[in-house]
Amino acid sequence: MEIDISPKMAPAQIHAVFIVVPRFNITTLITMIEAMRIANYLAPVPIFSWEIASFDGIKITASNGMTTTVETADDTLQPAKFAFILGSWGTEHYANKHLITWLRKRARAGTRICGVELGCYIVARAGLLDGKPATIHWSWLNGFRETFDRIDMRDGLFTLDSKVMTCAGGLAGVDLMLRLIEELQGSSFSGEIADQMLHHPIRNAVTPQRSTMGRSTETMLPLVREAMTLIENNIEEPLTVPEIAGMLDVSQRQLERQFKKHVGCTVVQFGLLRRLQNARLLLISTQLSIRQVAT
Repeated sequence: MEIDISPKMAPAQIHAVFIVVPRFNITTLITMIEAMRIANYLAPVPIFSWEIASFDGIKITASNGMTTTVETADDTLQPAKFAFILGSWGTEHYANKHLITWLRKRARAGTRICGVELGCYIVARAGLLDGKPATIHWSWLNGFRETFDRIDMRDGLFTLDSKVMTCAGGLAGVDLMLRLIEELQGSSFSGEIADQMLHHPIRNAVTPQRSTMGRSTETMLPLVREAMTLIENNIEEPLTVPEIAGMLDVSQRQLERQFKKHVGCTVVQFGLLRRLQNARLLLISTQLSIRQVAT
């Protein structure tokens, strides 16, 4: 299936370019563009225009199999205030020297660059994130840290702290766009767009990507949630059950009983599951060997 989501409008004040690579997340692309489309709909005159382009041909297939026709990414693209680099699974191994050169050139010209989901790998390889705060989809966070140790990694939805931005992807792209529109047009206007998109509340940059860690924690005791957080934050050097109980100021017996009741497994079993999941993600997202991951 092929779709065309390029704009059909007169030139606007603020231009954005979306650079997509094969297997990009089309949901993220569409929802980010939708925020701009609604902004143009609500404003007296159009605020945004955009192009979708690629360095990999004019027909790019997304991760869900849908194909979109795009512009050829080269120096003929319009000067842009924003350049969003979108990549998903597989982008951690993507390499295109022309895209890297283009990014560096655009950054020097003052374009505000944003790596979206695994597009952050491309921006990092261009050297634009060194020493800067950044985020990425949570499932690739540890692998990204292993590869780029000079980047200040966060686990929030997006970063806006510098000329180079990052976004975890998924629906966090909507929150990013609404915050950018808020910067440009104010919170009342971005709130109107959120109303149109049925997207409330607008989440902040530092909002954690996972509130449930794959499980429903809304009805869990704070004790259990805190224990799960301690386990998550100490994957590489696991805490013992007595250590966790001591840090939470409860007895080991009470911790085990409540954990089993709310999570359905023991503290040790949950810790093992999370370490196995983390190891799997490291094997997928890095060049580390099984031996290196195991140690």
